[in-house]
Amino acid sequence: MSDMSEHASEPESCELRLSEAAAARIRSLIAEEDNPSLKLRVYISGGGCSGFQYGFGFESKAGEDDHELTRHGVTLLVDPLSMPYLEGAQIDYAEDLQGERFIIRNPNATTTCGCGSSFAA
Repeated sequence: MSDMSEHASEPESCELRLSEAAAARIRSLIAEEDNPSLKLRVYISGGGCSGFQYGFGFESKAGEDDHELTRHGVTLLVDPLSMPYLEGAQIDYAEDLQGERFIIRNPNATTTCGCGSSFAA
């Protein structure tokens, strides 16, 4: 039984931060979809200018081995392969002259591309 409680608390201990601005934008997108059960999947995949790229997508159900993280009223889903690359990162949201975008500040990235959507670890 203690194994279950340890596993259940593990996902919340992961250091993936979400700014209030990003959480507000995610809540707005979920409201537009009119589906309050949606969760934001954050993942890393191969590709991009620098080797890895960030990905986002909405899902209504978590996978069996996903980390579920609640930040500012938003649930984030992160698969176990992506989590080490996102540990300590912060997801932010900006609206400026360059447009609207999510920004990931990732201490695990050794280099990033000019567009900010890919990195090398």
